[in-house]
Amino acid sequence: MLNTSNFGTIDRSPPQRAALKRVKDWTRERFRLDADMVISVAEAACSLPGCPPLETLIVFWTVADRRHHYKIFKPVQEVVEDDLPPWWMKDALIVPEGYGCDCC
Repeated sequence: MLNTSNFGTIDRSPPQRAALKRVKDWTRERFRLDADMVISVAEAACSLPGCPPLETLIVFWTVADRRHHYKIFKPVQEVVEDDLPPWWMKDALIVPEGYGCDCC
């Protein structure tokens, strides 16, 4: 494990890496993303009141560099495929131009 100031402890164990890959693969399949489209899956700690201690952040880019993102409010190893938004919400996940967001 590696300790960082922004995210606390980063788990690099085989089960963690497998969970990250699994969520990435589900995201690619769910949103029908081509193999060359970038997908980032990360787990982050949250210290805000009412926020879960660990959440999973998913970001992906589509044509014309349109960035999409969403969060799942649980650790990545607990994420199941049904936690992902339905495929038809893909456009609703687009981050508007100029939108400021610290999460992903």
